[in-house]
Order: sequence, then C-alpha cells, then structure tokens
Amino acid sequence: MTLLYLDDSFANHKTGSHPECPARILRLNELLRSVGWADQTTTPQWSAATPEMLARVHTPAHIAQIQRWDQEEAGQVEADTLVFAGSYLAAARGAGAACDAVSRVLRGESLRAFCAIRPPGHHALVDAPMGFCLFNNVAVAARHALAEGVERILIVDWDVHHGNGTQDMFWDNAQVGFYSSHRFPFYPGTGKRDETGTGAGLGYTRNLPVPGNISAAEFIASFKADLASFADLIRPQIILLSAGFDAHPADPVGGLCLEEEHFAELTHFISDLAITHCHGKIVSLLEGGYHLNYMPLSAKAHLEALHNSSPNLA
Repeated sequence: MTLLYLDDSFANHKTGSHPECPARILRLNELLRSVGWADQTTTPQWSAATPEMLARVHTPAHIAQIQRWDQEEAGQVEADTLVFAGSYLAAARGAGAACDAVSRVLRGESLRAFCAIRPPGHHALVDAPMGFCLFNNVAVAARHALAEGVERILIVDWDVHHGNGTQDMFWDNAQVGFYSSHRFPFYPGTGKRDETGTGAGLGYTRNLPVPGNISAAEFIASFKADLASFADLIRPQIILLSAGFDAHPADPVGGLCLEEEHFAELTHFISDLAITHCHGKIVSLLEGGYHLNYMPLSAKAHLEALHNSSPNLA
C-alpha cells in the first residue's frame, strides 16, 4: 500500500499571508481525507530529521542559524523566506518524512510514498535558505539513500522553478542524477540546457528549460523523450520526485501549462520508468504549488496515479 505522510503540524510553520502559507497544507490534507485517501494509504509514524541527517547536505552553521532564527522569531531572513517559532521543527519534520519514506521503500514495506510536507526544499542551498525553502528535503533524502547503500539515484524535479539548490548539491556527483524541467527564463535564473555537471558528475545533471507559452502536449512530449534517455543513463535504484504543482496555469507564483490530468500523465510515465529500472520504487515530495484550490487537486491527481500505477510487491 502507498505510504502517505500527512500531518497538520506542517501548518506550524506560520508564514501569515505569504504565498507559501499554512493553508496550502491544510487544504491539501482536508481534500485527501475527505475523498478517502487517508484510508486507502498507510500513514507511518516518523521523527524529524536530526541535525546529523541535515548535515549530510547543509553546513552545521546553517542548521544552527535556522534554529536561532526560529527561537528569535526572526521573520524575513531572505528575500522570499520567513522563519518564525515552529519553522525549524516543521522543516526538520519534512526532511525526516522524506528519509523515513526512503527507508521504508528500500526495505520493501511499500514501493510508493508521497510526502505532503512544507516548507518546500529544492531552492535551499548548502549554507543558506532560499526561495521559501529552509532545508533541501530531496537532497537530504538522496544522501540518506546513499547512506543506506543505494548506489544510483534519479531525482526528477518538475516544479515550475528550477531546483537550483538540489542541482548544486550533486553537481559533481556521479551517483545522483538530477533532472529538472522548468519555465525559463524565470526564477531563480538557473537551469540552462548547458548546465550538465562537472568532474565525476559531468553529464549527470540534465535540464529541460521551456518557454512560458509552451503547450501541454509539447511539454509532455519533450519531458518524456528527454527523461527516458536520462533514466537509461542513470539506471536508478530508486527515483525521488520533487513534485511541485506550480506549473498549473492558474498558479499565482509560477504558471505554465500543466493541469491535473497532465500531472497524472507525468506520474504514470515516471512510474513506468521506475518499474523498468528500480522495481517501481518512487518517493515523491511536495515542493511548490500556491493556488489553494488547484494545488490540492493536482496533488490528489498525482497521488492517485502514483498509487494506481504501483506494481505488486511480490
């Protein structure tokens, strides 16, 4: 059965009227419960990521700074990012959910997990918060998978914004392939096609920058062809998905061409890749998506496709 990390405590990262607000997670949780997904899935008990787990990708000084800002209720700590009392625990609990999901999927408890967490993570840098993000959840999860003995990981990021923090963290790493589709030019300004890694990691980063006026059909065709060849190169033992839903045309912070049915189609495609390469193992983490109606609907469509496309564990 699919693992669903669902917890209202993520609303304790209190950001007021900021686009990355508590209502995002509360609306999503309410929808998933109201249509029965809490009953059709398994919600594990899990712990927050420890400072040692976070330090696999972040400097100790950065982790301590987030703790201090939390205690001080610092407010705006970066151009787009807020920290108040409760923010550190919410962020560490999100990273902890990602790690717990990886462990359970690798142990064979389930082949699929969706972590409905906030704040998002893919812009967070080694030593600084950025773009609503405090800790880089998917990077922490990837390092956790490596610590558990996985040798090849594929991170797929379909958030409308480029996952610059994640890319930087694995820029020279041949064990972690990073694939990002994103609107370009757009925030944060990175993610050009010629950004492909360096050293041992050369060729293990691939970006699909797309114009803001691309059609869904064009996007999906390019995504499928490009990612399929990249997955063949990586041959992953697990796929980690940075699932942002701000590529929906109504999103107030992003906006592109993908609606609920398109996120479902992309999920089925990634499921097929996972079945081909890694016996179906996928851990998906919520990233962006700021429309309080369409983000929950898109995430629900993603969860349905993730669950319904899962092979049997036998």
